[in-house]
Amino acid sequence: MIASEMTALAALGEVARAAGAVLLTPPPGSSAISAALQLEEFTSSDYTEAFVLMAPPHAAIHLGAEGKLGGDALDRVEGLWRALGVTPPVDADHLGVLLMSWAQLLEDTDPAARRVAYTLLHEHIWPWAPGYLGAVGRLGIPSVTAWSELTLQVLHAGLQQAPMPQLLPAALRDAPADLTGTIDREDLLDAMVAPIRCGFVLTQRDVAAGAAQVGLGYRRGERRFALKAMLDQDSHATLRWLAAHSAGWADLHETWDGESVTGRWWSERARATSDALGLVLQGAS
Repeated sequence: MIASEMTALAALGEVARAAGAVLLTPPPGSSAISAALQLEEFTSSDYTEAFVLMAPPHAAIHLGAEGKLGGDALDRVEGLWRALGVTPPVDADHLGVLLMSWAQLLEDTDPAARRVAYTLLHEHIWPWAPGYLGAVGRLGIPSVTAWSELTLQVLHAGLQQAPMPQLLPAALRDAPADLTGTIDREDLLDAMVAPIRCGFVLTQRDVAAGAAQVGLGYRRGERRFALKAMLDQDSHATLRWLAAHSAGWADLHETWDGESVTGRWWSERARATSDALGLVLQGAS
């Protein structure tokens, strides 16, 4: 590898490490790092709302069939480190940990480390990070939006150094099948809070906005509970909103990552959900 490429990767690693550290360090501990990145520092309330309440930054939530912590998605990340004979870091699937691990590998001049960096990006970060970063960027919190946009730029730059393979990452190859028009209500509710099943990230803020949009009462609580309350009030209006929300996310995935096989998978998954919800509506008419 020529010196200019090594320098570029090291510089990329520095920014990735700082972006990960900001995510891992609740304010005010991240103030100096935010300043170095020329980002507005998160307030404690904004950090908690975005990364604790609305969208916890764990791969397992986005790549697991149940949309919860742990499970196969975490096992895959930990398995990478175990295969290398390394003890997995704590919270190995946390985006902050992933970014800092990726940065460390990028800064290593050993070609083997660079190959691991390639695997970490393509198999464990990129399969879910664009949608996640897009979701937190849409929360309407300026400091969080700026951080998410910078982080997505860093990951895109990483892809320029290590182009995407044409094979889907394992998490997407093993994903549950698309939703169908015959899905029952309980499974539908489960799918809406599991990004890999529905194709999008549904935050509590999204649900509250959806309820207001269609003129329904919003019941505070977990997203599944709030969605169930909306369906109880007016199932047709709720399903129409969810179908439109899904279609909107299909377009967003194309904006964030429309060229790679991974981005196309997410766009097609969200579009399939929108189509399935349309069929559910037809069957309920």
